[in-house]
Amino acid sequence: MSNFRKLDDLNDVAGKVVLVRVDLNLPMQDGHVTDTTRVKASAPTILELADKGAKVLLLAHFGRPKGQRHSTMSLSLVQGAVEEVLKREIMFIPEVAGPVAAQAIGILRDGDIGLMENTRFWPGEEKNDPEFAAAIAANADAFVNDAFSAAHRAHATTEGLARILPAYAGRAMQSELEALDKALGAPEKPVAAVVGGAKVSTKLAVLKHLVGQVDHLIIGGGMANTFLAARGVDVGKSLCEHDLTGTAEDILDAADKAGCTVHLPYDVAVAKEFAANPPSLRICNVHEVAVDEMILDVGPQAVEALGDVLKTCRTLVWNGPMGAFETEPFDAATVALARTAAALTKEGSLVSVAGGGDTVAALNHAGVADDFTYISTAGGAFLEWMEGRELPGVAALTV
Repeated sequence: MSNFRKLDDLNDVAGKVVLVRVDLNLPMQDGHVTDTTRVKASAPTILELADKGAKVLLLAHFGRPKGQRHSTMSLSLVQGAVEEVLKREIMFIPEVAGPVAAQAIGILRDGDIGLMENTRFWPGEEKNDPEFAAAIAANADAFVNDAFSAAHRAHATTEGLARILPAYAGRAMQSELEALDKALGAPEKPVAAVVGGAKVSTKLAVLKHLVGQVDHLIIGGGMANTFLAARGVDVGKSLCEHDLTGTAEDILDAADKAGCTVHLPYDVAVAKEFAANPPSLRICNVHEVAVDEMILDVGPQAVEALGDVLKTCRTLVWNGPMGAFETEPFDAATVALARTAAALTKEGSLVSVAGGGDTVAALNHAGVADDFTYISTAGGAFLEWMEGRELPGVAALTV
């Protein structure tokens, strides 16, 4: 994965027009941006190019306008938030191609930054229409992709432009690809993967791929209940995909053949109702779950044993929480295991890479997000990478 073109390979950008694909699909409330993490991720790339004298044109999508213009999904809505992070004035350009875009680029001075309109206002974006990509490329000298979160989409501004213009990975994309390579490309063994979340069905491809890649597969969240049911455990009222127990058995068999140890909880936190600190809360062995109880978290003994597993590993990939972490006390297992992983990372014995929305929220909740080696803010792209699939936006940057 290291054979991709980076910003270091892009020389003499002064006076050149550089298109930079970024992720500005920012969360909004009452017309205001509530989180600028994605802008901050791409700021180093944008500022580096601007400071070297390039005219920087930002390309991004916002929401799902499905090829139509919608005033509520104009990227002009995030312009202020982007300016605040970059500490630079930027010009909003209401087109992505054609005479209006060309005129705006003519007004920009070297080192200036322009923000182009939502790329998904044009049907050619999601269709990866070569003519649409060529129209955008007509005004530019180079293309930089700094949006790993959109790299699993073969769209005009993620993949099409890279086929037309000299194409490079931005700094955020470079960090992401290098971290992922350390985690599953060429990892130091033994490798552990934590996969949690509510449903097996959403992570089937991930689980099937990982059993052949890692030494330890730790399964938590609601999906662990499906695996427990496959092993003959009565999980009571717990969230469980009973129709997928056969698939779970197949994954366990594949793990056995590949020499991958699957870790399922043997003690659990259960309650009769899903609420914060319910009076019916108790910790029990998985074989003692009553018919009217539901499993809502992994128990303390299992978490301690899992911590011991991590101490024997050199690499960790994490996607999904261990329990219903948004509701106390069912955050206990996620927090405890995350803190163990963070401590091992800090002392230098573990490379830890985590990704996906719930995972980032859970690690922030545990107060350890800054202590992991790398945290990916990408959702779909991170999952597809964990499935072992080639990402079109990344493939287009390879040398």
